[in-house]
Amino acid sequence: MRIIKYALLAAALSACSREAQVTQPSESRSQLGANTTYQVVKYPTLGGSLSRGMAINNHGVAAGWSMQADGTRRAVLWQNSNSIMPLGTLGGPSSTVPWPGLNEQGMVVGISHTGLVDPLDEDWACEFAGFLTEVTNLICRGFVWQNNVMRELPPLGGYHSFAAGVNNQGQIVGWAETPVHDPTCDPTTKQVLQFRAALYELKKGAISVRQLRPLPGDSTSAATAINEAGQAVGISGPCDQAVGRYSAIHSVMWDKSGRVREIPHLGGVTWHTPMDINQRGDVAGFSNPAGVVPEDDFEPHAYLWIYGTAAAVDLQTLPGDLFSQAFAINQDGQVVGVSFGGANGSHAFIYQNGQMTDLNNILGTGNGDIFRSAQDINDAGQITGRVFDAATGKTVPFVATPLP
Repeated sequence: MRIIKYALLAAALSACSREAQVTQPSESRSQLGANTTYQVVKYPTLGGSLSRGMAINNHGVAAGWSMQADGTRRAVLWQNSNSIMPLGTLGGPSSTVPWPGLNEQGMVVGISHTGLVDPLDEDWACEFAGFLTEVTNLICRGFVWQNNVMRELPPLGGYHSFAAGVNNQGQIVGWAETPVHDPTCDPTTKQVLQFRAALYELKKGAISVRQLRPLPGDSTSAATAINEAGQAVGISGPCDQAVGRYSAIHSVMWDKSGRVREIPHLGGVTWHTPMDINQRGDVAGFSNPAGVVPEDDFEPHAYLWIYGTAAAVDLQTLPGDLFSQAFAINQDGQVVGVSFGGANGSHAFIYQNGQMTDLNNILGTGNGDIFRSAQDINDAGQITGRVFDAATGKTVPFVATPLP
């Protein structure tokens, strides 16, 4: 069923049920989650028709992206509901924050076009997965933005790089090309070079980078998130297309020393993608369940893996939907994401106390607005994502704050 082939991680980057004993969130958070109401605020945009909140830290600062009137995209930071700060680019037309890439110090990570031409004209993840919407032959690099300065994150000897997550120690994870021409790459997508998960650190003003290696026997890896203990999660597999699919045949975790091990997924062959990890080591993401045919189709279910348990829990979908993706998890085990593939289009969800709930049933204003996705949740339970604004016809960022 080729309904949405590369929605990965849009996040733009999963049903056999494996029943596992799930550790529930603390009682105080469970009770708050069950009974709370929210104050919802729509955040300003740069004038285009699409914008999205992608990350929110524990100070309530949000980061994401906003389209401009000319169709280009900009990574942005919202210090509050009355301000929007474009973060610029690395010399190319567009930039974005594609993951929950924001820490407590306001350091933002993401990706940007550069002004440099890719001599291999690869598709790479930036454009192929729709994170940057223009089709160009420009090199894309990960960036770190701090103190009003955007800095480029170097590749591992190849051309392209990608930044996804950052912790409060300033450790940044993502993936980057090596100079190796990898025969496991899919030639139909024009991916040529091998890529590996990358761990960047800023030390005395300099940026260092080292590989986080794939599982033995795999050629490529990519890291998507990192917690304060230095545990990183991501994918491992063949090169394929540099966007999930077969390169995500394994979900993995690296410890702070870089040792890699496989972690559970939902049993399918492809698209096993951890999206976030909390301080306990619990992981939320999406995965193809067993039985998907063809095996490379994108038919994910959101999942939750409690650290140390034997299996990942299939969070299923909202009623009437076929697919779902979990994007973020907070310290208390609340998970947010998107459910889609039904007649009502995509709807944001929150999973808590063993149940997935449509955020429209909690946040709905009755004015026709539709909360399309929830991209991140902080430890206070604040949620950011995207909402269809019925009054303007535009999709705009929102922040929902729990009321006492």
